[in-house]
Amino acid sequence: MSDRRHALSPEALTMMDAIARSGSFAAAARELGKVPSALTYSVRQLEDALDVLLFDRSSRQARLTAAGEELLREGRRLLTELDAVANRVRRVATGWETQLTLALDGILAPSAIYDLVEAFYALRLTPAGGGAAAAPPTRLRIRSEVLSGTWEALVTGEADLAIGGAFDPGSQPGLQVAPLGEIAMCFAVAPHHPLAAAAEPLTPECIGAHRIVAIADTAHRMTPITTGVQPGQDVLTVPSLAAKLEAQLRGLGCGWMPEPLVQRHVEAGRLVLKATETPSRRIRLHYGWRSPAQGPVGLGLQWWLDQLAQPVTRRALLERHAGLLL
Repeated sequence: MSDRRHALSPEALTMMDAIARSGSFAAAARELGKVPSALTYSVRQLEDALDVLLFDRSSRQARLTAAGEELLREGRRLLTELDAVANRVRRVATGWETQLTLALDGILAPSAIYDLVEAFYALRLTPAGGGAAAAPPTRLRIRSEVLSGTWEALVTGEADLAIGGAFDPGSQPGLQVAPLGEIAMCFAVAPHHPLAAAAEPLTPECIGAHRIVAIADTAHRMTPITTGVQPGQDVLTVPSLAAKLEAQLRGLGCGWMPEPLVQRHVEAGRLVLKATETPSRRIRLHYGWRSPAQGPVGLGLQWWLDQLAQPVTRRALLERHAGLLL
């Protein structure tokens, strides 16, 4: 048993995660700063210690066996818990978290997000024992998520604060939720797209005859959300709001977009708004955070919550899309 415990080290679990994410031993070795042969040797040692096969050797890619999939799932959970323990210890000792992970929905205005990041790093703290003031000791880690993926990161413990996401938060133990605001959505196409000259209001059947551009939900465990797609409609799936905007500017498809984002493109003649039979959509967004079982939240998280409590900050996150250029 002790050999197995020794084999299941954070380094081994991190190695498994890197191989699974990158899809090959060579790519994982580059990411970890090792040679592929060292990674292969480490995997064989882990397999010997556990007496299981973790990877299918008949495949050229690093394909996990069922046992490997289970180790990966549990390993990622253990790594998250180890990070959480270190974070709690640091928070108890100083009030500041070692790391603060933010899951940010792609619908948020990037310029407003990075204004907040800049303001956080501009904070100056004077050490208790004296000395020069310095920035907060908390490292920020930003995750870009879409729809259910934003909340999944919070629910699974992979994020400390989730901002945005059109998801009904319901009640989750250890989580707090507050409204972020609403954002209006409008149907837009490029001037050269066939729907630009179509009679209004556009019917669902008319829209369904043309390709729609959809952003992929980043959820892995929760049920992914798909909005605005008609049954049987051709879909171009893209990874981000910026990519969706680029696709629609090129006339590669149609779709619903946040009104603050498309407004300047409509004014410049790069996009055309079309009325539809479907009622105008307004998406209600939230932000949520993890609440410690004992004691207050860390000082880093509290700073972000204080900013989000301000109406001007929430409006900027939803409306200040003018800087989104490709």
